[in-house]
Amino acid sequence: MSNGSRKASLAAHKQKKQGSLSKPSHIKNITVDFSLIVAAALLFSAAFPNPVNHYGFGFLGFVAILPLPLLVRRASWRMIAPYGFVYGFLTYSLFNYWLLNFHPLAIFIVPVIYAVYFTALFPALKLADRVFPRYGFLVQLCFWLAYEYLRTQFFLGYPYGILGYSQFMVSPLVRVSGLVGIWGVSALVVYPAVYLGRAFFSGLTQPHKRIAFLLRSRPLPALVYLGVLAVALFYGFVSSVDYSEARHVRAAMVQQNVDPWEGGLQAYRASLNASLRQSSAALAEDPDIDIVIWSETSFVPAIAYHTRYRERQESYELVRELVGYLEQQDVPFVLGNGDGRMVRNEQGELAREDYNAALLFNDGEFTDAYRKIHLVPFTEHFPYRDTLPWLYGLLVENDTTFWQAGDEYTVFEAAGMAFATPICFEDSFGYLTRNFVNAGAEVIVNLTNDSWAHSVPSAMQHMAMAVFRAGETRRSVVRGTNGGMTSVIDPNGEISALYPAFVEGYLIADVPVYTERGTLYLRIGDTVAVFMTFSAFVLLVFCGIRTALDKLQANH
Repeated sequence: MSNGSRKASLAAHKQKKQGSLSKPSHIKNITVDFSLIVAAALLFSAAFPNPVNHYGFGFLGFVAILPLPLLVRRASWRMIAPYGFVYGFLTYSLFNYWLLNFHPLAIFIVPVIYAVYFTALFPALKLADRVFPRYGFLVQLCFWLAYEYLRTQFFLGYPYGILGYSQFMVSPLVRVSGLVGIWGVSALVVYPAVYLGRAFFSGLTQPHKRIAFLLRSRPLPALVYLGVLAVALFYGFVSSVDYSEARHVRAAMVQQNVDPWEGGLQAYRASLNASLRQSSAALAEDPDIDIVIWSETSFVPAIAYHTRYRERQESYELVRELVGYLEQQDVPFVLGNGDGRMVRNEQGELAREDYNAALLFNDGEFTDAYRKIHLVPFTEHFPYRDTLPWLYGLLVENDTTFWQAGDEYTVFEAAGMAFATPICFEDSFGYLTRNFVNAGAEVIVNLTNDSWAHSVPSAMQHMAMAVFRAGETRRSVVRGTNGGMTSVIDPNGEISALYPAFVEGYLIADVPVYTERGTLYLRIGDTVAVFMTFSAFVLLVFCGIRTALDKLQANH
């Protein structure tokens, strides 16, 4: 055999050997990557209310995405987007598992939406790490906060899972939201994860040496964060308000523990009977009650519509029974109901419009109504009927009820207070509560139906967001629900009264009507979040241009 042939044979053997070794190595890398994805998904889900701990392990919020910086650094450009898809789908399947009971399509739609979001976000995080090798974690923080803000906007807006909400039991941090909203709290929670993630890039094998290396090589960002966190906690402590001298309203929140949407007149009757029964019991127990609050859609037949048109006699009989009961009461009632009316459509024909509404019955009559402004995507609202007719048809086939959106920030006056009634999903959006308070609301009264989920973690995740509405505005938040969590949150963002979930009954509590102090958030709203999003866009463009120039230079 010639020398040339021998060299060729050795080279082929070496290449074959390297190939045989690379396959196990590749499998190992994939296994590690997926382990990081699973770990991140589990940490994220555990930080919020979950089946193991209904209050969640809030401290895990600070490390919930810790595996992601390592994953982003390890993964190839070819795999980074698919990894984002898997992480988004897995995380929201675990975190929002209860969506399976909300709507047959919801457990598919929401995880897929977030899979798409993270398919876009993961490459951006990798760009930040590549273009800014020393302080890329700060750019990653900016990208993450921009993602959290953007996903609450537009048709698909869905605030569940903003990491700041994991701290709803830490009152000083809740009150920090009075500065720049939930976004400031999220920044405090996300920063440690993206910063400490750098420790795993040091190449050191022992965990304690990694942290020591990180602190020695980049002490300034750690010191700045610790200083900001200390100032934030100090502000949270000193900004606690004293509402002992404020006037109080004694409220009874009725929890009928019946989901009236389960079907037909029988369910409507069961809900009405439970609501009347518990209201009477509460008023008999405490004659000093100032107001009675029912939940969202606690009474289903649209009262105004059936009174006016009487298309279905059985529905009208329920309406008449309810109105007869309310006319005998000496205190105002707030209840969730549909607000239906006939209007002329574009063809000039009469057509019925329905709104998800809150009604105030006072002084022997229904005095005003609030019509829900921010509707739940897909299940209450779908504006793309003509663009996506197949999806619209699928939603209709699955018994989706579409509502019209209201446009007025109604503020009621009764029981010696001015109050607003965001309905269910609406208390998860800070801008809505801010607008209500700026319109004159002294107390926020949320009407909710979460019974469909049959899940305490679901109800707790919802209430966790409502806690921050009190922190952002320094106003009391009252939650009247049909299954949980019926509660009162004081102006300091602390849960002062809480009724057990999925139990028929009522909660009587004194609600502080505190208006002495406003907040920065009431004045500037989400301005900081908008600025952060703009900054993220500029940084993303810079990263893209820098990467393109580097490739161009390398090719030459």
